[in-house]
Amino acid sequence: MKELKFVDVGEGITEGHVLKWLVNDGDAVKEDQSIVQVETDKAVVNAPAPISGIVGIVAKQGTIVHIGDTIAVVGTADELKSMGASQQKQAAAAGPQQKAMSTTPAQKQQKTTASREIIAAPSVRKLANDLNIDLKTVTGTGPGGRVLESDVRSVAGDSVRQDVTAQGSTTTAAVRHDNDIQRVKLSMTRRTIARNMEESWKIPRATHMDLINATELWNLVTKEKQRMKDMDIHLTFLPFIIKALVQGLRENPNFNASYDRDAQEIIVKKYYNVGLAAESEDGLKVIVIKNADRKSISEIAREIQVLGQKIKDKTIAIENMKDTSITITNIGSLGGGFLAVPMINPPDVAIIGMLSIRDWAFVEDGKQIIGKVLPFTITFDHRVVDGAEAVKLGNALIKYLEDPEFLDML
Repeated sequence: MKELKFVDVGEGITEGHVLKWLVNDGDAVKEDQSIVQVETDKAVVNAPAPISGIVGIVAKQGTIVHIGDTIAVVGTADELKSMGASQQKQAAAAGPQQKAMSTTPAQKQQKTTASREIIAAPSVRKLANDLNIDLKTVTGTGPGGRVLESDVRSVAGDSVRQDVTAQGSTTTAAVRHDNDIQRVKLSMTRRTIARNMEESWKIPRATHMDLINATELWNLVTKEKQRMKDMDIHLTFLPFIIKALVQGLRENPNFNASYDRDAQEIIVKKYYNVGLAAESEDGLKVIVIKNADRKSISEIAREIQVLGQKIKDKTIAIENMKDTSITITNIGSLGGGFLAVPMINPPDVAIIGMLSIRDWAFVEDGKQIIGKVLPFTITFDHRVVDGAEAVKLGNALIKYLEDPEFLDML
């Protein structure tokens, strides 16, 4: 028999949410067969069976598991049966002993809570402290009796209801108050976004804004769209922006970097991994086009398409969401905004915000010309780069995107 544990998947992830069991308790499974989906801060991970055999589910769907927790066991029917009998025998042996030691129900409760080891994450302990809840009074519903946030909130809710009932005259007001609000627990993705944004807010940042005459880019994409569609590729402006950005980073390498505050060093990256903010059901996630400098426009377009679908299907791998060297947020794809100041994606040095392309009146040689304009912003870590450098990177984007014919289509 072998245990399937929630293992360290990197990126600082310490816990996961058992999203969906792909098999039933007692099903026969094969080695390496995906049997459960665990949602982490970054992505949904498919966990495989460690060996072939019968699966015994330990962590129920919807529970939170931490690194090292057992999610399931796989073995023969006899091994699983033996394990169940062993657990029952231990419980039966513990019961009479506790009964013999106790003299009154109150003493029994006191001894049980005093001797029971409380297993809870630091965040859960803080929540209990904030709500003035004694963890000894909380029954953990997580694996191994681990106390979850939901357990603490449940006890807190019971306490509030009991207090309100005892007060009598305040019952109606309290009920009305409860009906006036809705408490929505943060998803794992939303919690990660919150943590990252708190870190991002600590960065001393500045923003450079400018406009690109996108008339030629618009015409080129319009012309090539059908040809790419025949190849099952949905062509957008984004692959051109990525290629132009890579050219600009070659000329301004300090933007393709991260900042090591402890070592007081700038880590300039020799690879070009461009992160793209992608919308999902529970918040923004970042997909990464790795080694974008080595890929053509059509290859980048196809990769964006594939990774975007994986975000929607919740099948994206963590490998496709880490190791950015710079990030783009394509605000224009949502159809809104003229200027924006996006949050830097730590540990990147900068984030590029692309807005909506729109009709614009240009003046050249005293004559008014109607064309397309693409507003953009560069928000950057002012500890690493200065405004003058941001202007140079912006000018590079303008140069390449206003004359995009040099960018390889295939």
